[in-house]
Amino acid sequence: MRVRLTYPVPVEVIASPAAVELVQERGGELFVWSKTSRCCHGAVSFLDTTTSRDDHHGFQRLPADGIELYVDFPRLPERLEIDLVGRRHRRVAAYWEGCAWVS
Repeated sequence: MRVRLTYPVPVEVIASPAAVELVQERGGELFVWSKTSRCCHGAVSFLDTTTSRDDHHGFQRLPADGIELYVDFPRLPERLEIDLVGRRHRRVAAYWEGCAWVS
């Protein structure tokens, strides 16, 4: 896996305590990338997450409290929010400036 130390532009990372706890339970690393889907009205990019390393992305490290955060984005948001979703199957979700899609 290719990893650069950090992006040169500051990004405000807001992670909920529940999300941080789940990431720590699963090894302490969170990987976030944008995933583009094509539809009849064009392309839409969403954020996807995993706590497992993925060699198909060029991740770069972002500073975050309590976890090691790695991202692969074409550009950076001003704010990246990380939260826990799901009741039965808990998972970590990421939001680009409060949205589930990349704008």
